[in-house]
Amino acid sequence: MMNIKFSRHAKRRAKLYAIAESTVIAILANMNLLQGEHEIIKKVADIAYPLKIIVSVEKDTITVITNYPLKKGRKR
Repeated sequence: MMNIKFSRHAKRRAKLYAIAESTVIAILANMNLLQGEHEIIKKVADIAYPLKIIVSVEKDTITVITNYPLKKGRKR
C-alpha cells in the first residue's frame, strides 16, 4: 500500500473547493501509478465538475500536489 500525503497547497485547494481528502484518497487507491508526476481527471458523483488531481510518485509515497474542479466544462 502506498502512503498518500497532501501538500499544503493541496490541502488549501481541497478546503476552498470543499473536496474531501477521502474522495481524493479513494480515487488514488484504485489506480496503479508508476514513478513520476501524473495528471488525473475523474468525474465524482457529489461534485458538479470533474476533479483534476496532480500527484508525484516517489518510491512508496504519493504526494498530492494540487486538486481542484475543472470549471472549463471539459467532461471525461
